[in-house]
Amino acid sequence: MATNWETTPIRPKLLINGELVEASDGKTFQVYNPATREVSSEVPEATVDDTNRAVAAAKAAFPAWSALGPAKRAVYLKKLAALIREHKDELARLDAITMGMPVSSHHFAESAATQFGYYAEAWPHIQGQASVNTPGHVTFTLRQPYGVVALIIPWNVPVHFLATKSAPALITGNTVVLKSSEKAPLAVARIAELVQEAGFPPGVFNIISGHGVPSGQVLSRHNDVRALSFTGSSRTGKLIQEEAARTNLKKVILELGGKSPAIVFDDADLDNAVKKTQFSIQYNSGQVCMANSRIYVHKSVAQGFVDAFKKHYTAVAKAGNPLERDTNQGPQADEVQYNQVMRYIDEGKKSGGELVLGGSGKLESTNGFFVEPTVFINTPEEAKIMKEEIFGPVVNINVFETEEEAVKKANDTEFGLYASVFTKDISRAMRVAKALESGYVGINTSSPSTAHDLPFGGYKGSGQGREGVLYSMNNFLEIKSVIMQIDE
Repeated sequence: MATNWETTPIRPKLLINGELVEASDGKTFQVYNPATREVSSEVPEATVDDTNRAVAAAKAAFPAWSALGPAKRAVYLKKLAALIREHKDELARLDAITMGMPVSSHHFAESAATQFGYYAEAWPHIQGQASVNTPGHVTFTLRQPYGVVALIIPWNVPVHFLATKSAPALITGNTVVLKSSEKAPLAVARIAELVQEAGFPPGVFNIISGHGVPSGQVLSRHNDVRALSFTGSSRTGKLIQEEAARTNLKKVILELGGKSPAIVFDDADLDNAVKKTQFSIQYNSGQVCMANSRIYVHKSVAQGFVDAFKKHYTAVAKAGNPLERDTNQGPQADEVQYNQVMRYIDEGKKSGGELVLGGSGKLESTNGFFVEPTVFINTPEEAKIMKEEIFGPVVNINVFETEEEAVKKANDTEFGLYASVFTKDISRAMRVAKALESGYVGINTSSPSTAHDLPFGGYKGSGQGREGVLYSMNNFLEIKSVIMQIDE
């Protein structure tokens, strides 16, 4: 039986103070299906007034929400988890027609439901500590919510980031204003409807859509926003940090870009290394901050690795309509991303490296923003495509001769989000893992592989702070120390 979402026009709204509303000035922006360039929807553009109203609503709702027992707050999270799981196919479709993620690889609605369910049960971990180590006193700490928290999420996996940021913020007693990306607002707007259906008290969970200016800028500057979590580009992250520093010095958690290296030694299982690194750069059409866009292979096995990598990539990549179940590589998210990737490919062709696979866009032949899987080899280390994040299915494969050389090349970047090492030598694996300047290291695996209970975040220009099921609640809790004198 056809469900309503398959035939009904999509009419997203802003969720402010429990009401689904249009932008206050009535303005909208268009979202296009990147596979066809057809308009998917008209989306409300939150104004300065809309953003301020959302913050005001969250501020007004905070006292009652934070005073509510966490077990009672958890009821709303569980309801939302069930609704997201119920509508997971619809959410996958909405992401497909806004940023091109194939429905075949869209597991994020299920994982989002899992996140809300997990945090609904995690509240007993909101604990302080006590001490009698100060003579004549009892001392203890309290963990208390900040108040209004702003969450600015990226377009590449919006449903995932909505959950991983809002669930810990809400269960710890904060109220939330979440802004979606202008590139992928539809699934988030549908979840806004589910938030209302779940019965969250007005003002507790506000969701707005729009561009970085004005709404993102307002949240970064707003004095009533006490903490802000952002995932996205390093450039935008720096701007947010600057705005926060100029205003109320709100706490800022940043998960930013990457230029992730993978190191393949001569004793590695090459078949495994090929499959893991190829999947990493193909996944979500390379639009992943931790994609291993640089691969360093020992000189003695480099030619065999390159040949196998090209053969495997050509065999497994099936580009096409992201709504079809046999598609595993969709288009770039929009014209801006497509043009950016093509510019980097052109730079690569001029850099002195050798193009051995792909290198073309498919806009003219498909009318969609598709980019061929692209492989360069022997690209000079100082080349632009070796230094900057491309965010597309483009990989550079270079060679090395010594362990020291490999680590030096891998670390020669301002990013440090994810790195990989492939070897059967456990001592070498641990030496290299320690030496890599990266917040996450995979041994005989690569991104997007992560562990459910480990922290995620970057070194250097890849951000600050850590997120994860055992860590994210700490991002949204202040620590208050209390010292009480007692009569002996």
